[in-house]
Amino acid sequence: MKKVLVTGADGFIGSHLTEMLLEQGYFVKSLSYYNSFNNWGWLDGIKHPNLQVITGDIRDPHFCKFITKDVEIIYHLAALIAIPYSYIAPDSYVDTNIKGTLNICQSAKENGVKRILVTSTSEVYGTAQYVPIDENHPKQAQSPYSATKIGADAMAMSFYNAFELPVVIVRPFNTYGPRQSARAIIPTIIAQIANGKKEIKLGDLTPTRDFNYVKDTCKGFIELSNCDEAIGQEVNIASNYEISMRDTLELIAKIMKSDVIFIEDEQRLRPKNSEVFRLRGDNSKIKSLTGFTPSYEIEKGLQETVVWFLDRENLKKYKADIYNV
Repeated sequence: MKKVLVTGADGFIGSHLTEMLLEQGYFVKSLSYYNSFNNWGWLDGIKHPNLQVITGDIRDPHFCKFITKDVEIIYHLAALIAIPYSYIAPDSYVDTNIKGTLNICQSAKENGVKRILVTSTSEVYGTAQYVPIDENHPKQAQSPYSATKIGADAMAMSFYNAFELPVVIVRPFNTYGPRQSARAIIPTIIAQIANGKKEIKLGDLTPTRDFNYVKDTCKGFIELSNCDEAIGQEVNIASNYEISMRDTLELIAKIMKSDVIFIEDEQRLRPKNSEVFRLRGDNSKIKSLTGFTPSYEIEKGLQETVVWFLDRENLKKYKADIYNV
């Protein structure tokens, strides 16, 4: 039984990845961000004999050295991810995303971890200069968030180059599904419609995104963790398909049988030079390395997501009337 560590396990992707690893027979140490309420985020609903939940903070290097002992693989997902909040509190993004990644890499090196998967983001590419976007596409720091993720990726790769740390940079494009953050567009649309709204408040609907259902993203992580050829590489997890925000809204409205009207909300608009207007990822590298192909087309994934949100116990966790920065 492989013993693995998932940082950021209390979050959206991390909780799904934890579940998938448990289903595949791993012993999972799952890191939840410490709080005095003893709240484990989305891990609160997961019960399994091979699950060990640890609370703490990746900004503490001594704590990181402690939690990375006796694990074979680290899936490093812990990060601050909200782009609008990075405009307000960029220093906290540097501390968590760059320094936190440094702490995890340094600890993995000292403890002899066999594989570390560092979570990147398609936001590091910025607006597409060409499509589909492959791993050689230039990096463009169009927000403080993306700047810190570029820095975190570079920090991790420096440990591969300098110390032969077995690092894989995993770069998911736009992941969606049950449990996603309330600040993302798909939960925003679904939650507002489910709460009976006839007018939907959103930002710019012209940008396109390459959406990946969360189970596909997690499958990509696990397949890359078992691929020796992926070590030292940056690898996209993408669908090689793009859809505009407006078409996404219309597809969700169709699934939910809603005739909602869109209203542009100024506070949801990114600064002009910060908006990423086009994302469509090239997934040929992960296919060649692992044989990975997405299992979910956008409509199937959205249908499963809508079903989850329509459960009243799930929906009540989202404050549809409040814009989450």
